Amino acid sequence: MSPTPPARRLRLGLPRRMFSQVLLMQVAIAAGVAVLATGLFLAPLSKQLDQEAMRRALAIAETTAQDPQIAEGVLGTEPSVHGTVQKEAERIRTATHAEYVVVMDRRGVRWSHTTPAEIGRHVSTDPREALAGQEVMQIDDGTLGRSARGKVPLYDAGHRIVGAVSVGIAYDSVRARLISAIPGLFAYAGGALAVGALAAWLISRRVQRQTRDLAFSDISALLAEREAMLHGIREGVVALDRGGRVRLLNDEARRLLGIGDEAVGRTPDEALGAGRTTDVLAGRVTGTDLLTVRGQRVLVANRMPTGDGGAVATLRDRTELEQLGRELDSTRGLIDALRAQDHEHANRMHTLLGLLELEMYDDAVEFVGEVVGDHRATAEQVTEKIQDPLLAALLVGKATVAAERGVALWVSERTRLPDRLIDPRGLVTVVGNLVDNALDAVAGTPHARVEVELRTEGRTVVLRVRDTGPGVPEDRRELIFTEGWSTKKPPAHGKRGIGLSLVHRLAERQGGEAAVGAAAGGGAEFTVVLPEALTEPAEPALTGAAESAAAHVPATAEEEA
Repeated sequence: MSPTPPARRLRLGLPRRMFSQVLLMQVAIAAGVAVLATGLFLAPLSKQLDQEAMRRALAIAETTAQDPQIAEGVLGTEPSVHGTVQKEAERIRTATHAEYVVVMDRRGVRWSHTTPAEIGRHVSTDPREALAGQEVMQIDDGTLGRSARGKVPLYDAGHRIVGAVSVGIAYDSVRARLISAIPGLFAYAGGALAVGALAAWLISRRVQRQTRDLAFSDISALLAEREAMLHGIREGVVALDRGGRVRLLNDEARRLLGIGDEAVGRTPDEALGAGRTTDVLAGRVTGTDLLTVRGQRVLVANRMPTGDGGAVATLRDRTELEQLGRELDSTRGLIDALRAQDHEHANRMHTLLGLLELEMYDDAVEFVGEVVGDHRATAEQVTEKIQDPLLAALLVGKATVAAERGVALWVSERTRLPDRLIDPRGLVTVVGNLVDNALDAVAGTPHARVEVELRTEGRTVVLRVRDTGPGVPEDRRELIFTEGWSTKKPPAHGKRGIGLSLVHRLAERQGGEAAVGAAAGGGAEFTVVLPEALTEPAEPALTGAAESAAAHVPATAEEEA
């Protein structure tokens, strides 16, 4: 049998869930605020009640001192329990519910008191301020205990001070009023705390739904994992808020789009400028696996809306795959051409064998010369006009493929291109795409023909590719350079609508332009202008013999003179 699992020890501390922690903190804050507010209210309330009691005592003392019988009694009689002063003071005390009303002469001897035995004795507190003509309010202890007191001078008819009047309000009554106010105050505080707790619970429930009842540690771990995932994957991620502004870019998205952190907080139009990539990120173009071109990169974009009104777009780099696909198409075309050439070569070899067996040697020599001459003429025609080896090889290969497809590929007589290209691979991409599109357009049509013209104007290269196909309608000439737009069926390796877009982007990158129009004899004519595509021509250097000859040229008569 398995051993008994150890008992779990009780762990004290904050709960793990964010919902519980937020609720606990908010309730604690609400309780703290309620207690603080109650304390801050009670402190001035106690002082206010003391002031009110002292003002009441002072008012009773002033009223008592205004009674002329009191002053006359102090001047004309002796202190007595049954005297006029005692009777009048007790009447006022009973009417006002004061604790005591004490009348004293200038010596501080009591003429009235709640306790008759105290009449004729000196007061227990110092009466000098009141006898000096000042009004006094204080909380003090006396023979009857602690009380709120008010003392005023007592004047006779000639406005001379003949004594003083002291009135006390029992402090217990003041404290009782304060204590009686506390339950009501606590009730209000408890109600406010209950409302605060309910609001905290509602807010915490909302937090619980929004955070899916995760703990703070879980959220921290998720954030760390998200950062690691976003910056580790080889796929660009762009997050947009509900206002369409960029709020997140991972490293791959920065690399693919060619932007940095300055794009955060800006719209795609502000960060990227106009273009199909911007339209895809902004949601103006919808669909899945949308093809777009950014710089020299072919991207596949997908955009997914989020629950908060924003969106997340993913970008995959398809440049290499697209290049491989095009190379595969070219390879397949060459394979088909080689297969056809192999069949034709077999026929030629059979013909040559027959001529040799018939001992028609002269005819055999002439037949071989014609076959070799055709291929040599094509290669020589291209290399005479195009001195760049990459472009020459491309056009020779395209001529072979065109011949097998029943299309005549011609290099214009006006073609002249020196071997001074700054970016020959870029021009190879442009020429290859335009020739492929032209071959596709004219394949299967009668008298199919494609003409390529490459000429220079200073350092500018002008490329024209004409075909005898159906041409491009005028209303579609602007759309034909848009990424993803094509009238042809997609190949096996992916989608179309990239070639002409790459041509347009490469031309724009070099400060040029690409356009399409109608050819003179029908069909389409694509024109690409590439400024500053050639290097400056090198100045011919003098050889040693030429320099020597120049040094020994005889001087003219004027020079000799």
